[in-house]
Parts: sequence; C-alpha cells; structure tokens
Amino acid sequence: MNQVKDDGTGNDRPKLWLIGGTGDSRILTEALLSQGFTLVVSVTTTIAARLYPRHRCLTVQVGRLTEGEIPKLLQAENIRAIVDASHPFAIQISQSAVRCAQQQGLPYLRFERPSLTLGNQGVEVADLATLLKSPLLFHKRVLLTVGANWLPQFAPLQSQATLFARILPRLDSLQTAIAAGFTPDRIIALRPPISADLERALWQQWQIEIVVTKASGTAGGEDRKQALAQALGIQLIRIARPDGVGGEVTHEVDRVYQFCQTYLP
Repeated sequence: MNQVKDDGTGNDRPKLWLIGGTGDSRILTEALLSQGFTLVVSVTTTIAARLYPRHRCLTVQVGRLTEGEIPKLLQAENIRAIVDASHPFAIQISQSAVRCAQQQGLPYLRFERPSLTLGNQGVEVADLATLLKSPLLFHKRVLLTVGANWLPQFAPLQSQATLFARILPRLDSLQTAIAAGFTPDRIIALRPPISADLERALWQQWQIEIVVTKASGTAGGEDRKQALAQALGIQLIRIARPDGVGGEVTHEVDRVYQFCQTYLP
C-alpha cells in the first residue's frame, strides 16, 4: 500500500482509520479534521485519493488491503478506532475490518448512507446471483449501471438480452466491458454525477426498457434513476445491499463525532 500524503505528526499520536473512497468519506474526513482528529484514510485507487484535502493531520494510503495486511496498518499507524465509510457494496473490506477490529480489541463503527424507498417502477432483488438466475432481463433492452467489475457476470446473458453498460471513463473499465461481450456502441463512459437531462437522453437514445442499479442511495444517484424511471415508465431493478457485515452502523455524522471523541482523546 502506497502512502501518498504524510500527516507529519509522527506515529505516536492515536489515529482513526477511516475506510474511504466515497463522497461520504470525504465529507467525514473534512469534518473530523476540523475537530482536530488525526486520520489515516485508505482508498483503492490514486483517483479516489484525490477526494481528500492535504492536511497535516491526514495520511491517505492507496491500495487494496488484504486481511493479513490490516493488522500491520493498525500497528504501524497507532490506530485506536475504525470508521468504515466504504461503499455499501464493498463487502470484503468491511468484513475484514470487522474481524480485525474484534481480534485487536478496537472499536468499529460503520457509517452508511441512508437507503431509499423503492418507487412504483422498481423491483428489488436480493443479490446479483438472484437477478442472473431470473428471466427478468430476457428479450429486453437493458442498461446496466452496476459498475464494470460486475459486467463479466452478465456475459452469458448477451444472447438473451440487449445489454448496454455505463461505466467509469477508465481504460481498465473499458477493457472489462469489451471482454464481457459489450460492443463499443453499447458502452458509454461517464463519471458521476450525471445530470437528469443527460440521463434521460441516454435512456431514450438506446430505447432502454429496464435499468439495473445497486441500492447505493442518493450519493450513488439512485434517487435520480428512480425519478426518471417513474417519468418514462421504465422498470428499475435494484440490487439490495449486502448485509451481515457486523458491528455498529450509523447514518448520522454526529454519532461519528461521539465515537471519535470517546476513543480518540
């Protein structure tokens, strides 16, 4: 894991490990720095690292952490508490963090963006496997807004539905989409947030009948997709958030403050 910003305060000061990479984590980071806390934020990419400000009490670490590497980070950075503000579907790092927190006797708190009520045009499935086993997408023009990493699992459906993919404008995402059977005319690379007008134009140009999304909440643009699906009469299929991570969960920034004040004197 690469350190891209050094806090300059020394490792003897108790720190918070904030699992980041989301807009939620950026907001929390700025708020906690303003309260005088010292943070180590972990992200998976250098692009995600750009979310955060340069600050003498902030270190940003870049790279995917394995469960075996987490205890080394905790010890090296003198971590006293963990706040998990990762994406709701980043289940692997969350589960690993919970297990390591329990093993090390460290307090853990998950900050999770609130979920949204599903509108009239919506159908929720328990997970991706459930959707892929169902006939919901058969013979439909389907827009997938689930991220490039899931696209390979849709490859077997390329002969049963007309699939389109919206991905991030990154070379690896484009390569993943093409390898999963998406032709260039069925791929669009855009970085959120996407305006309602552009979203509408895209759906109409491709004559979309079904949109597949994750239950990512307002921060993930789910509210705009729900509103547009309602307006256009397009079915929205939402993949439910994974559960079973463990540990305390909050939607409130104030609870994060209280947590840090308790464990980071």
